[in-house]
Amino acid sequence: MNTDLRVHAFWDEEARVWVAESDDVPGLITEADTLEKLSAKLEVIIPELLELNLGITDMTGRTIMLSAERQLQLAN
Repeated sequence: MNTDLRVHAFWDEEARVWVAESDDVPGLITEADTLEKLSAKLEVIIPELLELNLGITDMTGRTIMLSAERQLQLAN
C-alpha cells in the first residue's frame, strides 16, 4: 500500500525558521532553519508520531510529500 503523507512547510520570517505541519500526521508541528534539516527531522518524527498517536508501526509504502512556500518581497 502506498500512502502519501502530506506535509506543508512555510517560512516564518520573524522566527527565521521553516515550520511544518500536517493534517495527515496528528501532533506534527516542528521547525528547522533549513528545508534540508526540516526534511531530515520529518523522517524521524513522523514515524514516531504515527506510532504514538495512531498505533501505526509499519511504514512500508509510506512517503512524505513535503510542499513548502515562502513569500519573497521584490525590491523596486
